[in-house]
Amino acid sequence: MRGPGRLILLLLTVLVLSQMGRMAVRQVYDGPGPLPEAADIFIPPGGTHQVAVLLARRRAIRSARLFEIAAFLTRGQGPIRSGDFRFTDHASLRAVLHTLRFAPEIQFKATIPEGLTSARIAAIVNALPHATGRVSPPPEGSILPQTYDYTYGTARSAIAARMQAAMKAALAKAWASRAPGLPVRTKGEALILASIVQLETPLAAELPKIAGVYENRLARGMKLQADPTVIYAVTGGAATALPHRVDDRDLATASPYNTYRHKGLPPGPICAPGLAAINAVLHPAQTDALYFVATGTGGHVFARTFAEQRKNIARYDAVRARRDAAPGPAASSGKK
Repeated sequence: MRGPGRLILLLLTVLVLSQMGRMAVRQVYDGPGPLPEAADIFIPPGGTHQVAVLLARRRAIRSARLFEIAAFLTRGQGPIRSGDFRFTDHASLRAVLHTLRFAPEIQFKATIPEGLTSARIAAIVNALPHATGRVSPPPEGSILPQTYDYTYGTARSAIAARMQAAMKAALAKAWASRAPGLPVRTKGEALILASIVQLETPLAAELPKIAGVYENRLARGMKLQADPTVIYAVTGGAATALPHRVDDRDLATASPYNTYRHKGLPPGPICAPGLAAINAVLHPAQTDALYFVATGTGGHVFARTFAEQRKNIARYDAVRARRDAAPGPAASSGKK
């Protein structure tokens, strides 16, 4: 073969080899990876080599060396981050690098139910998985019950601080749109009353009416006589229920939280009320009721006069007596 033909053949060979090389690179970079199913992998702080070795060990990539080369060649796209990431099954090398650079970290959830004391809330926060450090019980009523997201390694103190900031913001917003003429004069008083209302009923629909009853009592200078405040006084804030019905001995407990002995609101909240209870206090039902009694089935009946209340008590005491004939846990008296 003459010179020009030999040159053309050489060029064609180079082009073919180059194309084959590009295809091979594309296959390595964009082809399916070895991960058999989606997996959550925590990437600790460290260099690219440590990340590559970890991913190879977890079968997210085929070759630690190829990962390091690809990471170096694409370094302009951003650094490799540490954190907890979810990798899809058979993710390509390109997809793995994209996850490490741009994907959000896995979110864990911390759920605080309504009506818990600060001691129980602290126990929940301290038991959160993948968080760090410990917290002490926060001020009673300072945390807004809801679900919060957090990422791997978040400090529990930071999670608790977010919960407290959420309550502060929610209470301020609710207070700004409160109904006129309420007997609660400050946000703090509204929070205290909301904590009592929260523990009086499991029924969201009853919250505004129970709030209305207590606000009627406050406006008339009557004692609130709220069983949840007695329970708080008896247990020192450790629980929101007793193993027996509130009795005369409980009612005699010497504590500023005992609203059977002291007029007005207790000195502080007795639990963490939810937003529905807060709004119920700031937008109470229009009612002339001053009393209510538990029916024994979760709800309450309301009365305007003490005579009506006594009749309701007699009726539902009889219901409870029949129910209590069978062994079972006792409950609050439910008489207000």
